Amino acid sequence: MSVIIALAALALLMLAAYRGYSVILFAPIAALGAVLLTDPSAVAPAFTGVFMEKMVGFVKLYFPVFLLGAVFGKLIEISGFSRSIVAAAIRLFGTRQAMLVIVLVCALLTYGGVSLFVVVFAVYPFAAEMFRQSNIPKRLIPATVALGAFAFTMDALPGTPQIQNIIPTTFFGTTSWAAPWLGVIGTLFVFGLGMLYLERQRRKAQRAGEGYGSELRNEPETPEDIALPHPLLALSPLLLVGVANLLLTRWIPQWYGTTHSLKLAGMAAPVQTEVAKLTAIWAVEAALLLGILLVLVSAFGVIRKQLAEGSKTAVSGALLAAMNTASEYGFGAVIASLPGFLVLADALKSIPNPLVNEAVTVTLLAGITGSASGGMSIALAAMSDSFIAAANAANIPLEVLHRVASMASGGMDTLPHNGAVITLLAVTGLTHREAYKDIFGITIIKTLAVFFVIGVFYATGIV
Repeated sequence: MSVIIALAALALLMLAAYRGYSVILFAPIAALGAVLLTDPSAVAPAFTGVFMEKMVGFVKLYFPVFLLGAVFGKLIEISGFSRSIVAAAIRLFGTRQAMLVIVLVCALLTYGGVSLFVVVFAVYPFAAEMFRQSNIPKRLIPATVALGAFAFTMDALPGTPQIQNIIPTTFFGTTSWAAPWLGVIGTLFVFGLGMLYLERQRRKAQRAGEGYGSELRNEPETPEDIALPHPLLALSPLLLVGVANLLLTRWIPQWYGTTHSLKLAGMAAPVQTEVAKLTAIWAVEAALLLGILLVLVSAFGVIRKQLAEGSKTAVSGALLAAMNTASEYGFGAVIASLPGFLVLADALKSIPNPLVNEAVTVTLLAGITGSASGGMSIALAAMSDSFIAAANAANIPLEVLHRVASMASGGMDTLPHNGAVITLLAVTGLTHREAYKDIFGITIIKTLAVFFVIGVFYATGIV
């Protein structure tokens, strides 16, 4: 019964998200409904001590990233930089390669260390412009961004700095470059099948006479008569964000050390900060600030009239996206604390093959919690020792465990209640009903990829 309660809460939230209801409202309803059916006396403590604690903790850490990312994306839009990039890309690749260009740009940014959420804000303005000029349905933008940002560069490509590739290192004693050949093979699998799927959907829409769309929301607002800057100038803020993020990730620990003690005159006690846990966040925030400053300096005359309204729109979008994701994060924390979730996690231990066991466990827990990093953290914290023991008994390198766990975390995590999916749809002005089907197509491909990689390992022994 406890398992049914946990799954029913998950189903309710996914249904609410798909039907267009606010996740901010339904995440606590679904989570606390499950608590009510499990232990009525625990509803209030679970709401305050688990749901709100995790929700507020997420906002505390990540709202500045959402805010700066939204402002950066809006400035890229109203400055004409996005249209300049699109015009150059169309001249270089032609209108038929719009989806490939967006996938590659997203991949470049995420592999450079830019947060998945920031990529959505930064890429959307010129993705919308490029799809409009190429007459590709806008509803395919989320799936295209998902392939470039949420798929192979998040967890398969060796060396990626995304958190989904970092978490396994602490459990298996590996590095971010673990199992490089399997990672490359997985990357090619996801990229190849993903592009074939997107191209198939584009052609299907073209045969049906479907264009970019008419009833549109959150469309870029670049003035039609704007003088477009040189494409290299337009690209410079994106490149600056990527390079600065990479460099600051290395420099911040050198400047602050492993911990930092802040003691100002009005403080009763110093504030201790674990720098290692915040380095990635500080780095991307500083990089976005630099990108924003570059756009302001290089295009202030163009954006001056729209700056006030544009910044208000960006702030509103950032608030909605951050609160949606934070609510879903709180939901995952509550569900993970229920006995039904623990029963399900224990049941997964019965799968005999260690790699298949790990893959199924991680991707299912990521799907239930709606978080790749959250589901993987729960799975590895509870079962990494048994994974390691089984792998050692079967002579499986721990590097393979790392790569399988990382790729599996990015499989079924992108169900309708996933925070990144909700953010992506909110930024693009689309609903689950309009665009989620194609996101799910990428989700299926990504889930299959980890089992393909497992098969390749057993067939060839390649690592």
